[in-house]
Amino acid sequence: MRSTPDAETFPVHTPAASQVFTTVLSHGPLTRQEAGRRAGLSPAAVTKAVRPLLEAGYLVEGADEEARPALGRPANLVRVNGERALFIGVKATGDELIAVLTDLCCRIRLARRVPLPDRATPKVLASIADLVQELLGHAAESGAPVRGLGIAVSGDVDRAEGVVRYSPFLEWRDVPLAELAGMTSGLPVTVDNDVRALTVAEQWFGAGAGLSDFAVVTVGAGIGCGLVVHGQVVAGAHGVAGEIGHIVIDPAGAPCHCGNRGCVEAIAGDAALVARVREVTGRQVADTAEAVALAHQGVPGAREVYARAGEAIGRSIATVANLLGPERVIISGEGLAAYDLFAEQIREAFTAAAFGSAAQCDVQTRPLPFEEWARGAAAAAIQSFITSTPSSGKG
Repeated sequence: MRSTPDAETFPVHTPAASQVFTTVLSHGPLTRQEAGRRAGLSPAAVTKAVRPLLEAGYLVEGADEEARPALGRPANLVRVNGERALFIGVKATGDELIAVLTDLCCRIRLARRVPLPDRATPKVLASIADLVQELLGHAAESGAPVRGLGIAVSGDVDRAEGVVRYSPFLEWRDVPLAELAGMTSGLPVTVDNDVRALTVAEQWFGAGAGLSDFAVVTVGAGIGCGLVVHGQVVAGAHGVAGEIGHIVIDPAGAPCHCGNRGCVEAIAGDAALVARVREVTGRQVADTAEAVALAHQGVPGAREVYARAGEAIGRSIATVANLLGPERVIISGEGLAAYDLFAEQIREAFTAAAFGSAAQCDVQTRPLPFEEWARGAAAAAIQSFITSTPSSGKG
């Protein structure tokens, strides 16, 4: 089945409309007064922003019968009509694709996983196309249109151009992924760095909702960081921001795939941990699960590897806190399976390296499966849909 979406776009593209919509999306249902207060807009501006969204069916308004005041009518609440549009999100790892179909409120309706035995661009594109067509088939049964496809990839991703500049785990360079995926899917495509996409989802629906300044730090195959400053996800002038995995901790340390030595990722990334545990124990450690198991068993040297990783991560988080002063840092990623092995060192290194009141930053852990990363890709597609006129092949 080939997708043939019509040309309908989000009905308004003003900052006020996007602000009201995302406010209701994250915090709704809300009264118009509360939506205006949260968005910092006047009642007149809210009315102007809401009217076309109500007319087009993206917002609905009705009485809240459960919150009837003691006297008078129940309050009218505005909420997002999640059934109005659907979105697809795909997260690509080095060996797997995870895809979700979500509604406009980014609630997952269906999730799929397929292995990725070949990282060559044409093979990955074919697998993504198969997944998208399967999810489009399910979407067709609901009657709601699919308005966008989001793809989340690790590494240096230029969202504005839809190009993967460099993805170490896929071994890609300068791949025009949005254009290629748009050709195979027929959908408007948004391509973003996977951590940045996850940060969008956390900002709207997760532990960052309601915060103007926070960071998401991911621990696993790579060490990533998504930043929200003054309510905006930071993309950087050239599409790169928050790359704390490449802060140099030990200039004489192990080489990193980026070309430097002693980066956080070269100390605390999964491949580095497995290699180091293999080296200090003299055992043939095949993967992260075996490395973690040896550390839990108390095999000499293994725990020290994770302790050093925790110190590197803690220092990198302190660097974020010192530079930006976020209210909260959320630690996530598949590496949290070993969190008990380095949690103490993360806290100690963070406290020692954080300057002054930066140490008051709320550091939380939030284990998230890869389906949530795919949901982040869908959130990035929703963000593109409501803030700009989508066009196939560009995010």
